[in-house]
Amino acid sequence: MLAGSVDSVMRSGPVIYAFDGSPAAEHALREGAAVFATRHALVVSVWEAGIGFQVSALPVRAFEAPAAPLDSGDAFQVDEDMHDAARRTAERGAQLARQAGLAADAMAAADQETVADTLVRLARELDGQAIVLGSHSRGPISSRFLGSTSRDVLEHATCPVLVVRHESKPDHKAQGKRPLDER
Repeated sequence: MLAGSVDSVMRSGPVIYAFDGSPAAEHALREGAAVFATRHALVVSVWEAGIGFQVSALPVRAFEAPAAPLDSGDAFQVDEDMHDAARRTAERGAQLARQAGLAADAMAAADQETVADTLVRLARELDGQAIVLGSHSRGPISSRFLGSTSRDVLEHATCPVLVVRHESKPDHKAQGKRPLDER
């Protein structure tokens, strides 16, 4: 699904590829590379900054102190580890983009609100030509509770958005069915 404003404003920034390392993100990157083949790519992995400090303050049960409070050094290390993991994920995505023929850079971006807000903010700040992301195909109930990054990006982005649906191959044996080519 490609959505965007009707403006024909030429943007000078990169095409922003949301990349979390999942099969859906890899699929979206390959499909986006075919659509935006001549555009510069920025592969972005969003990480939750400050998670080590948040976790250290969470109680195990209501009205209890945290089970094992982290000191600030440990919380800082958790934060650094999360950032490093996001940087490695973004670099792996940029490497896949290069293999698909794109000129690509990697970025680990700390989220300030949600992943969607971070992607929309980056597209606005960098004059992004488009945002490309994969859809994780959650069911209607789980997507209501878990939210939808792709839906939120579509609603708030000021640049075109390409959402690439990813479906894994159905497990015919688990469903008691045979593939058509075996009938």
